[in-house]
Amino acid sequence: MKVLANDGLSESGIKALEKGGFEVITTKVAQEQVANFINENNVDVILVRSATKVKKDIIDACPGLKIIGRGGVGMDNIDVDYARANGKHVINTPASSSESVAELVFAHLFSGVRFLHDSNRTMPLEGDSNFDGLKKAYANGIELRGKTLGIIGFGRIGQAVAKMALGLGMKVIASDKFLGKAEVKVDFYNGQFINVEIETEPMEDLLKHADFITLHVPAQNGYVIGANELAQMKDNVGIVNASRGGIIDEVALIDALDSKKVLFAGLDVFENEPTPEIKILMHPKISLTPHIGAATLEAQDRIGTELAEQIMGILR
Repeated sequence: MKVLANDGLSESGIKALEKGGFEVITTKVAQEQVANFINENNVDVILVRSATKVKKDIIDACPGLKIIGRGGVGMDNIDVDYARANGKHVINTPASSSESVAELVFAHLFSGVRFLHDSNRTMPLEGDSNFDGLKKAYANGIELRGKTLGIIGFGRIGQAVAKMALGLGMKVIASDKFLGKAEVKVDFYNGQFINVEIETEPMEDLLKHADFITLHVPAQNGYVIGANELAQMKDNVGIVNASRGGIIDEVALIDALDSKKVLFAGLDVFENEPTPEIKILMHPKISLTPHIGAATLEAQDRIGTELAEQIMGILR
């Protein structure tokens, strides 16, 4: 059987599949050629990340396709219900990238509170001629310890963020439409740990009390954070979005940054991927990454092996 890993697959995943008797194809096929490639090469499984879309047209055109796999959590690039209704298995790896995404959240938080995103742009240009001026400009850093982190969406990734926040000595509040409470395990050295039970709160309360806010919700219709929600937040709040583009109103966010309502933002995802708005890309108060939340070697290894295990469990 053949597996097309159109957006790439870790070496560990490839080896696991090949050991199981599968042929793994890692050729990158253009979106408009995916259906033809699947049919011409008798592909049984297609694996994607966020780049390749597997929508109704491909599902209809490829009756021999048995499994559609997404390396990661969100499956908004796949017509999941339609695929399953047409006898296809649809799989993903919801737990494999949680820690990696959570660490990126804190990379953006640390960058924002210590102005690293801006100083890394400015130091190469002015570090030798305006060192004292830059030192003064970036002198008003903020500690994360003791501050309140509001987590919107308290699934696996939200809970991984909470664990790291608790380890840093932050206070954690969370809001989730579907979850009333969760127990977060914080591991320490030599097998020691503590369990912290966090009860979720209405989002209105979170917006009022959080010093920093991070979003971990699926793609949806409409904004989760718009002008009204921004107005309810504390002054000088920091906001991070490493979940899905389109859940923050970017126009309202820029207005809030310019008015100093929001101190900084960290964005890994954007409304218009893969061509984010220039105003977002050039804004000095926004820390930017190109949708790399799950892009660590460790996460990709976990994703590859988990996909391989699921595929072999279905087809063997």
